[in-house]
Amino acid sequence: MSTFMIEPGARLAGRYRLDELVSETGGATLWKATDETLARLVAVWTFAEGFPRTAEVVRAARATSRVADSRVTQVFDADDSGPTAYVVEEWVVGQSLTDLLAQGPLEPDRAAGLVAEAAETLATAHATGLYHLHLTPGKLMWSVGGAVKVTGIGVDAALHGITSPDPACHDAQGLGKLLYAALTAHWPDGPQSGLRPAPVVSGRPCQPSQIRAGVPERLNEIVCRAAFQTPMRGGPLTSAREIADALADVPRLVPLPLAPHTPTAPEPEKGTSRHTGEFGAQAAPPAPPSRRAYRSSDHQGGSGVGSSRLIRVLIGVIGALVFAAVVILAWNIGSSMSGDGDGAVPSDDGGTAAEEPEELAVLEPAGADGFDPDPGDGEEHGDRAPNAIDGDPATAWNTQTYQGPDFGNLKSGVGLILDMGDPAEVHEATLNLGSGSHDLEILVGDAADMSQLESVAAESGVSGEIDVKLADPAEGRYVVIWFTDVPQDGDGYRGTINEVELRGKT
Repeated sequence: MSTFMIEPGARLAGRYRLDELVSETGGATLWKATDETLARLVAVWTFAEGFPRTAEVVRAARATSRVADSRVTQVFDADDSGPTAYVVEEWVVGQSLTDLLAQGPLEPDRAAGLVAEAAETLATAHATGLYHLHLTPGKLMWSVGGAVKVTGIGVDAALHGITSPDPACHDAQGLGKLLYAALTAHWPDGPQSGLRPAPVVSGRPCQPSQIRAGVPERLNEIVCRAAFQTPMRGGPLTSAREIADALADVPRLVPLPLAPHTPTAPEPEKGTSRHTGEFGAQAAPPAPPSRRAYRSSDHQGGSGVGSSRLIRVLIGVIGALVFAAVVILAWNIGSSMSGDGDGAVPSDDGGTAAEEPEELAVLEPAGADGFDPDPGDGEEHGDRAPNAIDGDPATAWNTQTYQGPDFGNLKSGVGLILDMGDPAEVHEATLNLGSGSHDLEILVGDAADMSQLESVAAESGVSGEIDVKLADPAEGRYVVIWFTDVPQDGDGYRGTINEVELRGKT
């Protein structure tokens, strides 16, 4: 019996009832099914007659079943001896990294903790000779029970026919890309799983810290050493074990299981998958994660930690912190009353005055122009560029009109270039944009050439008036507001800047 003769309701091995077809590609079909013997949901792969890699998938599934790590998707059964070959796996219900990033990038500690769990899981699998080779945000799951799961180990490579001359390094790069995505909600190799492609400067994806302010330098370095194999301090990270060791001390913050009185997540809609997120399946809209419910996971996905004991520990820690805060507050009040308070500087009349932050000056550009470097034609409404620096938000500069938000894939971006006349130190900017969702970067350099401009800040999905503060001051004669994605405007797509104000030092 071939896959294409199987319909919902069919049974395999007399126990696995196929309930819903989840996805189908290249002769491999994923089903949501019920193990009637044990009364539990399972995921079942079946294969069309002539599917070229059935034996490889079954062998990989059997090998995966022997990996001793609860964070690996369990394989319950695999058989290719009968008329219909099949693989039966755990049906994972929860939120994938794809689901979580639909709400924006994760906090750095949460991102690092999640990828650390994945790295440890893959390091265990690598020790048995198994690799993933197809890591995407849909493969990294937080189950509703609060455990981390990595789906597709061994099986995905066999399903897709993926091989690599250095599989350990291949997976290390995949882990680096997952951390990149978790920190920025972008994917470094172009669009992936609904994520926007990373901004590219001088032919290379921006580092996470160039896209999002507040990314710790240590995590930025780990991403570069893993995803891009950059020979930075310590050298490239070429295995899951090296990445796990580099992240060994990060906190493991994962959502708590839903409380008994909280409505559970809805069942996946027909034709969708909470199992792998691959093969064209669309995940059901996730419930927003609680901002209060987090706990530290053990290295087995967190399923064995007693929540009541953890709560008592947390209460004790919070109590100690409150006590310390009261003591510090009382000491500061006493110090200030006695005139010995720290953080004050003598004033001209012999008293004390708090230090004031250094004021920034408004930087006045000497001129403005449209910026459309190669492979563009150089024409980007330069005659309207002065409207963006005339102090009147009622006048505007806008890009040319394109057939798509990504400029028809003809170029990586276009922008507005400001000539400051002389080198200036830029600290922050206020941008008054048109309506619709803009993705942009701020570039600074000493020449009006992409090779000489450095990306110093980035914003995604912004419109109206926004304030952009650079993580570090940037110095140069030229400042570019560089659009990498523009919104729809009438029958086409274009970006709009009503006004730009730069602040810093001349």
